[in-house]
Amino acid sequence: MRAKITGLFIVILLSTAAAAQSEMSSVNEIPKRPEIHFNRWQEDWSVLANPNVPGEPLDSLKYIPLSVNDPKTYLSLGANIRERYEYNDAMNFGVGQNSPPQSYVISRMEANADLHIANKIQVFVQLESDFAPGKAVILPVDEDRLDVEQAFLAVVQPMGSGLFKFRAGRQQIAFDLQRFVSVRDGPNVRESYDALWGDYELSQWRFITFYSHPVITRNIRAFDDYSSSALTYGGFRLERKIANVGKVATYLSHYKNANANFLTVSGTESRNIFDVRFAGTADSFDWDLEWMGQVGSIANDNIRAWAVGSVSGYTFEGIHWKPRIGIQLDAASGNEDSTGHTLGTFNPLFPNGQYVTLAGYTGYVNFIHLKPSLTLALSPSVTAMGAVAAQWRETTADAVYTQPNVPLKGTAGAGGQYTGTYFQLRIDWQMTRHIHNALEVVRFNVANAIKKVGGKDSTYAGVETKFTW
Repeated sequence: MRAKITGLFIVILLSTAAAAQSEMSSVNEIPKRPEIHFNRWQEDWSVLANPNVPGEPLDSLKYIPLSVNDPKTYLSLGANIRERYEYNDAMNFGVGQNSPPQSYVISRMEANADLHIANKIQVFVQLESDFAPGKAVILPVDEDRLDVEQAFLAVVQPMGSGLFKFRAGRQQIAFDLQRFVSVRDGPNVRESYDALWGDYELSQWRFITFYSHPVITRNIRAFDDYSSSALTYGGFRLERKIANVGKVATYLSHYKNANANFLTVSGTESRNIFDVRFAGTADSFDWDLEWMGQVGSIANDNIRAWAVGSVSGYTFEGIHWKPRIGIQLDAASGNEDSTGHTLGTFNPLFPNGQYVTLAGYTGYVNFIHLKPSLTLALSPSVTAMGAVAAQWRETTADAVYTQPNVPLKGTAGAGGQYTGTYFQLRIDWQMTRHIHNALEVVRFNVANAIKKVGGKDSTYAGVETKFTW
């Protein structure tokens, strides 16, 4: 009997010790290093205040404590470098150009300083220096020798049961898949906005209001980018998370451009915009659906325009390489009556050209785009995507457009609706947590609508490496 009691006591003692050790291990679990975000200002490096966090070289610059008692008061430095070699044998399908195939490098360097005070105030500054050596035609999105990319003050304050956030200054704004409002990461010079931004988060809800002057790249000398009241964009946005499904978002916004030029009309462009989006996942399905309507005026004409976008897919999780079969369907209105007083040409606002391809052959204007794709996870760090896509014009009365909204000369009112087919291959390799490599190849076979104005089949290839610290 005594042996049984002794044995039971030993079992209880060992169980208690194991539970205590498990609890102690949980309490003393080593925190992970912070993730490096696409938006560098969203990072929190205060975790490096814990001496148990695995260290890396130059951590003394990633976390510079400024308060003995508050680890959330600190300064952090960071940098991004992106180098991409591009080959393009026919910019804008060669329409109106006699230039030979081009091969060049686009180089982007960014450096940032991020000051946090007591987890309530943030001052973020980011400089950029962008060059395109070897590129024959330099556009505003290609080079900006040295300028302020972002410089803003942010305040975070609990309010009621929610959290209020406010930002003022030069910053980057992006919504959702960045079809229409983006950071413009594909080209060399990113899009910045001199803006006021406020949002309030309460449970599953988020309310956003913003007003901005989009920044214009001048690149005559250092620190000469500017914004003005001639170009403005602002609005209100409401988001709602739906448990186990996804998110619904809608926003009303206003766009004004005092120096707008379209094929049939020029003047002050004023567009009121309504957008609604539903995105989510369920089992192995994923989807992202968006619709945008635009009404307003330009000179003496009315504006009535629209666009839709859909990206969806199914992933076979139980199969080797986890193949995802995807389908992308996009459409945007064109101007159906060149002699009337209603402009139907959709304005893609501030699009991310990479949403279609990096090649820039396609603008989100007057087009219909159908793109099935197959994506394979070749390893935990390597993915490959192959796609074939067909494109049409929404109306033959309007032009064929390249990125972002450049009409091909001579295509308006001439040629057929079908504009061509392209093939795309993209491989992404997350080599380390700091280095990402990518390859993208696009072959676009043009239809008669482009051939008749001197356009030809076009090939693009890009090889990219990104380093983030």
